[in-house]
Amino acid sequence: MAKTIAEKILSNHSGVELKANDITICDIDFCFGQDGTSSIIIDSFNKLRQDEVFDAAKFAMVIDHSSPSPNIGVSAIHKIMRDFAALKKVKLFDIGEGVCHQLIPEQGFVTCGDLVLGADSHTCTYGAINVLSTGVGSTDLAIALASGKNWFKVPETIKIVVTGKLPDGVYSKDIILSIIKDIGSHGATYKSIEFHGPVIKKLSVEERFTITNMAVEAGAKCGLMEADTKVINWVKAHSHKKPNPVSADEGARYSAIREYDVTNLLPQISMPHAVDNVTSVDEIADVRIDQGVIGTCTNGRLEDLEIAAKILKNKKIRPEVRLIVAPASKDIYLKALKKGIVGIFIDSGAAVVVPGCGPCVGTHNGVLADGENCISTANRNFKGRMGNPNANIYLASPATVAASCLEGKIQDPRIHKKRLKR
Repeated sequence: MAKTIAEKILSNHSGVELKANDITICDIDFCFGQDGTSSIIIDSFNKLRQDEVFDAAKFAMVIDHSSPSPNIGVSAIHKIMRDFAALKKVKLFDIGEGVCHQLIPEQGFVTCGDLVLGADSHTCTYGAINVLSTGVGSTDLAIALASGKNWFKVPETIKIVVTGKLPDGVYSKDIILSIIKDIGSHGATYKSIEFHGPVIKKLSVEERFTITNMAVEAGAKCGLMEADTKVINWVKAHSHKKPNPVSADEGARYSAIREYDVTNLLPQISMPHAVDNVTSVDEIADVRIDQGVIGTCTNGRLEDLEIAAKILKNKKIRPEVRLIVAPASKDIYLKALKKGIVGIFIDSGAAVVVPGCGPCVGTHNGVLADGENCISTANRNFKGRMGNPNANIYLASPATVAASCLEGKIQDPRIHKKRLKR
């Protein structure tokens, strides 16, 4: 039977030939939690009365959502995580190391063809490197931590083909926002999305991570891409694990096939308070910006910082605007320092904060005041997402965020045309 990528990876990990909607138990290759979920994982694991984790090398915890700790309660959670890591001899990424969805692939824990569970909804990010990765609840993660297995319902798959030529000033963030607008926030619920086409192949691996990161914003269980030469080279540069690339078979059955020509795509803006509430930048006029955010697991990678820095170089953000930059990992932060990118941000008037989730999650590092507007490279703009339900969040690419902070209002980045050439 011809199979999709999801059907193949789950079949490979169950030892059973599977098709969409089958239910099975699979061996997992890696699992992890972050500081918003790990205390529940630990509590649930302890209730299982099991002395050891299934494999200490296949589990990690990341302190990224509230890093460094903003209050006593969070500090208590961080201590629980540190104590558990020391007791069970599992990997802990402590404050300042970065965001889990950057660290897990960057540090080489996953490779093509793997099956990965994370106690965080944006675990789907690793699909860019041909990993079936999906978010689960903390109790499910505890079961995986104890047994090395979990149950899965094989998802149906939507095939998306991206064609055309991506214009200057338009990026992978704009592609995925336009797709989510079309599919809707529930249009791919419990499905896998496979991303194909010549535009995807031209994107860097970093750009691809942005797209698969947001698959869950269309409701998807996972977002997957095939492993081409770029992916194989990226994985080999970061991991000692052997790549086991998985491709969809010709004739695989899809629940839907959609094609998107991006030749005439404009920079996209996701407006409050839903990710699929998307319009093009030319449809928005005079929306005041109080704060900008560049970073997060969606757009905090080195290429994202470089794009924003090109626009901000030798310029100043508006005095009434705050710009917060959060590199996705310590490694990215150091590379940005060496390239002079951090200096450009600081000279422009931005505040560069500790690598981590920072303002995106709404616990610290940029909580908004009532009535304020923020333009962010994050993946969610739900009411209250950045800590205040009476504020508004707009989502956009790093270029659009940087351009908007210079103008004090949402701005088309293509006014800086000479700085946007690929």
